[in-house]
Amino acid sequence: MAQVISGKDLFERLKGEYKNEIARLQKEHNIVPGLAVVLVGDNPASLSYVRLKEKACAEIGIHSRDLRFEKDFTEDALLKLIDELNHDKNIHGILVQLPLPDHIDEAKVLYAIDPLKDVDGFHPVNAGRLLLGEPAYYPATPLGIQQLLIQNNIKVEGKHVVIVGRSNIVGKPLAMLLVQKQNGANATVTICHTRTRDLGAVTRTADILVAAVGRPHTVTADMVKEGAVVIDVGVNRVEDATKKRGYRLIGDVDFAEVEPKVSAITPVPGGVGPMTIAMLLHNVIKAAKDHAGRQ
Repeated sequence: MAQVISGKDLFERLKGEYKNEIARLQKEHNIVPGLAVVLVGDNPASLSYVRLKEKACAEIGIHSRDLRFEKDFTEDALLKLIDELNHDKNIHGILVQLPLPDHIDEAKVLYAIDPLKDVDGFHPVNAGRLLLGEPAYYPATPLGIQQLLIQNNIKVEGKHVVIVGRSNIVGKPLAMLLVQKQNGANATVTICHTRTRDLGAVTRTADILVAAVGRPHTVTADMVKEGAVVIDVGVNRVEDATKKRGYRLIGDVDFAEVEPKVSAITPVPGGVGPMTIAMLLHNVIKAAKDHAGRQ
C-alpha cells in the first residue's frame, strides 16, 4: 500500500510552532502579525478559501482583516485600497483573492502590492528572487509541496520531477523551487502542459509526479510508473447527490486507480490544500519578522 501523505496532519503540527513564533514576536517586538484579505465578488470557491484562511489565522493568533466588496468594485478603488494597506504598519501581508472580476486587471493589482507584503509571492520582485534562488516570499502551494516532501523524508535531490501544469501559481514556481541548489531541491524538472506530445510517455519517467492542471482524474494509472511519488494539487467539484452539499471534491489524479501502483500519494481533500494555507501563514509570520528587523 502506498504511503498517504497528509497535509492536514502536518499543518496541525506546524500550528504549534507558529503560535510560539508569534508569541516571541509579541514579547520581543510588540508585534502581532497582520494579514489583509481582499475579496472582490462572490465566487463560491474564493469565499470558501477565504473562510479557511481567516479561520487558520484566528487559531494561531494572526490578526486578519477581512475586506470584502461587491463584484462591481472598481479597479481604481482596489488600487487605492492596496496603496493604503501598503502604508499600514499593522498589516504585514496583503492577499488579494483570485480570480478577480473581468473588469479588473489582475497583473496591475498584484504588481501594486508592496513586495515586502506580498505573502502570495506573485509580485515580479519575489518571482525574480525565486528564479535566482534568493530569499523571498515564495508562492504558498509550491512551498507547501516542498515541505510535504521534506517532512515525509521523500528525497528530491537527483530525482526526476515531472510537473503537469505551467501556471504562475503552481507549475512554474514549483519548478524553480525544486531545481535550486538547496536542501529539499536539486531535482531535474520537466514541465508538461496542454501542448505536450504523448503526455503519458513523459509522466511515466517521473520519480515524483505533480498534477496541477485543474481537471478531474487527468492522471490515470497507465501514466505513472511503479513506485513513483504522486502529488495531487487539483481540487475539483463534481456533482454527488449522496452528499448533503450536492458535490464532492476530487483531484487531478484518479486516486483509487493510481494509489496501488505508487509508493506515496497525496489525497484530495487533505493533501496539498492544508499546506497551502500553512505556508501562507508562514509567509505572514516571516513578513512580520522582517518588519521587526527593519525597525
